[in-house]
Amino acid sequence: MAGGEKHGRRPIFSLLLLVLLRLPLLLSSTTAKNPTFTPSDVYLLDCGAPKSVQLSDGRTFRSEPQSSSFLSTDEDIRLSSTSPLPSLSPLYQTARVFSSTSTYSFFITKLGIHFIRLHFFPFPSSSYNLSSAIFTVNTEDFVLLRDFFVPSPASPVLKEYLINVDNERLYLTFKPKKGSFAFLNAVEVVSAPETLIPTSAASVSPQEQFSGINNYALEVISRINVGGDKISSENDTLAREWLPDSFLKPPDTVQKVAVAPEKVKYPEDGTVTPLIAPRSVYATADSMRDAHVSEPMFNITWDIPVDGGAYSYLVRLHFCDIISRTLNSLYFNVFINRILAIPNLDLSSLTGGNLSMAYYKDFVVAGTTLISGNISIQISPPVMNDPGLPNAILNGIEIMKMSNTAGSLDGLYSVDGSYHSDEPASTAKITVLVTVFGLAIFLMALAAIMFLRRRRRPEDWDKKHSFFSWLLPLHVSHSGRPGFISKWNGKGSTSSSKNGKGFGSHKSKSGYKSYLASGGLGLGRFFTFGELQQATSNFDEKNVIGVGGFGKVYLGLLDDGTKLAVKRGNPSSDQGINEFHTEIEMLSKLRHRHLVSLIGCCDENNEMILVYEYMSNGPLRDHLYPSSPSLTPLSWKQRLEICIGAARGLHYLHTGAAQSIIHRDVKSTNILLDENLVAKMSDFGLSKAGPSSLDQTHVSTAVKGSFGYLDPEYFRRQQLTDKSDVYSFGVVMLEVLCARPAINPALPRDQVNLAEWAMQWHRKGKVQVIMDPHLVAGVGPPSLNKFVEAAEKCLADSGVHRPTMGDVLWNLEYALQLQEAWIGQSYEDDDPSDIGNAGEIHVEHLDSLQRKEIPFDVEVVSVDFSTPADPSPLLQGR
Repeated sequence: MAGGEKHGRRPIFSLLLLVLLRLPLLLSSTTAKNPTFTPSDVYLLDCGAPKSVQLSDGRTFRSEPQSSSFLSTDEDIRLSSTSPLPSLSPLYQTARVFSSTSTYSFFITKLGIHFIRLHFFPFPSSSYNLSSAIFTVNTEDFVLLRDFFVPSPASPVLKEYLINVDNERLYLTFKPKKGSFAFLNAVEVVSAPETLIPTSAASVSPQEQFSGINNYALEVISRINVGGDKISSENDTLAREWLPDSFLKPPDTVQKVAVAPEKVKYPEDGTVTPLIAPRSVYATADSMRDAHVSEPMFNITWDIPVDGGAYSYLVRLHFCDIISRTLNSLYFNVFINRILAIPNLDLSSLTGGNLSMAYYKDFVVAGTTLISGNISIQISPPVMNDPGLPNAILNGIEIMKMSNTAGSLDGLYSVDGSYHSDEPASTAKITVLVTVFGLAIFLMALAAIMFLRRRRRPEDWDKKHSFFSWLLPLHVSHSGRPGFISKWNGKGSTSSSKNGKGFGSHKSKSGYKSYLASGGLGLGRFFTFGELQQATSNFDEKNVIGVGGFGKVYLGLLDDGTKLAVKRGNPSSDQGINEFHTEIEMLSKLRHRHLVSLIGCCDENNEMILVYEYMSNGPLRDHLYPSSPSLTPLSWKQRLEICIGAARGLHYLHTGAAQSIIHRDVKSTNILLDENLVAKMSDFGLSKAGPSSLDQTHVSTAVKGSFGYLDPEYFRRQQLTDKSDVYSFGVVMLEVLCARPAINPALPRDQVNLAEWAMQWHRKGKVQVIMDPHLVAGVGPPSLNKFVEAAEKCLADSGVHRPTMGDVLWNLEYALQLQEAWIGQSYEDDDPSDIGNAGEIHVEHLDSLQRKEIPFDVEVVSVDFSTPADPSPLLQGR
């Protein structure tokens, strides 16, 4: 009996013990506080303070003497309030004053998004009237404040920014206006979670994806805890403040609802975490006061004032269904600036069939859609007869201003002081109409003149005034020895001919035969249209080896067996005409081993045809992800040599010609390979002459380029430099390493853009995970590190931080030397025959997700962004 009692109690005792052991875990799962985030960089400075101070949220701000090493100034002007206010934070009782330009320098240990918070309060002082201070604040790339001042009396002013820091140093410069000074009470520079700011979001107008958000500086305009009270920094996971709702129009349309914060759940996949917003934001909301209205147009409206149409805005809306008792019973519409942003929002389906589950949605809102200077957010029930309860809910609103084309968050002046016009769209349209009208008058006058001339022109007038003659520069000299022409010998050189036989016996409709042949433009041989028809089998589609904005490129074969690349333009294409002219201008000046050579041209039957040397191995892109099994994957050494060749060609363009030339369309399809895999740059249709003097740093021009390769700084500022080619070349380097397109819309959002995706893995120190599996066993780590380091520098957001093509070339040659040294060492240490097997074993352990179902036929096309359409959502191909 006793034994039975003993054995009977043992299971009960074990069960109680198990419950007691797991009780803390069970309690923590239901009442857990928001998880903490440990930033890599934390700089909290209390400016002018004699000692450190700890705030109520637990953060400690260092005193000014301890932080003087951050400031590059010989001044030491520190102020304390003459009448301290106990109700104010200690941060606003002291300040530092700058009478001249002064810069804070912060060392960044982990690149990425950082909070920058600037605290201002013009407290009374016997030495300075702080309310009269007028000054500008900027980083190296962005203007944060311009001619800023804080009037008195005033409440403390907090300016909060989110900036993607891509350099090891963050510089924060304070520049007083002439005759004034600057001041600062406190400054914060703190790392933010990588997931806090998206790389892309839905654009409201036009309704498509807007990419590259992390390339903009963001200023927090509003952070609203809808339906709830103020959330102070001590109750937020990232020391943010959430203000109560004061923008509701009208307030009596809503009913405030709330639940215990512990009831709020976050999705297990990590798409929403307390770092996005704390539970207390999702635990309160505004819903419709009368949830049974029958009027389908009933809505709740928030009108939030912003800074006007010179900027776009990132709008984040937070939702959590804390009012429904059953699933799939709440459907509603979301409008932004009277534009339908989300139709029939069903939180149940978006949260995996869970009530009280946190959810948020990001939007990019163009300043042109503002209503009376406000961002208007509306929620309303669906139209009548839709399923579910006629109700709507909103839990939180965040609005962040995005830097404009000047790289500024305050005005139209950039960091270097240059002014960027913000001409309204209507004015721009009027300008275009006036220009078109003037051009029409000019063409009508020209037509009249031609008509009058036609009545008395000679019989061969048409032969001397073809379409091609209009494309040639009007200022060139037509002098040349009559009867002498250049004859191409099929090997890339020319010889003189005096007898007029061969190609010289054919007449040019442009009347420029002797000029073209004499080398006035360096165009080489003049082909007849018949010759090229025969060489290309009457331009048979089977002979097409390339297609571009200019037209098609055909493989041509001469009678002597010489192969040609015949580029036939489309006269009806404005882009083709412009590229044709540009190609002639550029190639007539250029000769280099790593630039594709122009052999000749054709001007008959209004044709625009250029003839180049044939590059038998085609574009580099075809060898990175070959569609033909006959193409063997390139080795790492071959890829390095190809990159080196292309870099030499670009370096020559930038520095070797009489005037620097910017290619403007560097991509893997424009790097061609000859029979020995020697790389040559091709396609100069978008090229542009660089700055003509040392005083100029850039060329202001309309944005043209290719999705995925386009320099983001060039797009933002419309200022073209040779560093724009460097950025594009950096993307090509990653394409060479990873063997995937620069843009692949079929992949998950964080993998669509190659440059962003590869740099994320590089920052994790795991770039080997995404490299081409064919390279795994054949790449020396020193060579790989040098190559990726060079690519990373090419992709710096600011051109001033990028290397020159000469520097890139040096790094690539160094990477090749490291590779050759590593190969030699590997052969000494190991059996070379084992290398392939080792690679195969390693590939099995790679994450192959990114390599499956990649549509290699996704082509990145060149686009002229000077058209009125907004290209931003397409820039990164999403």
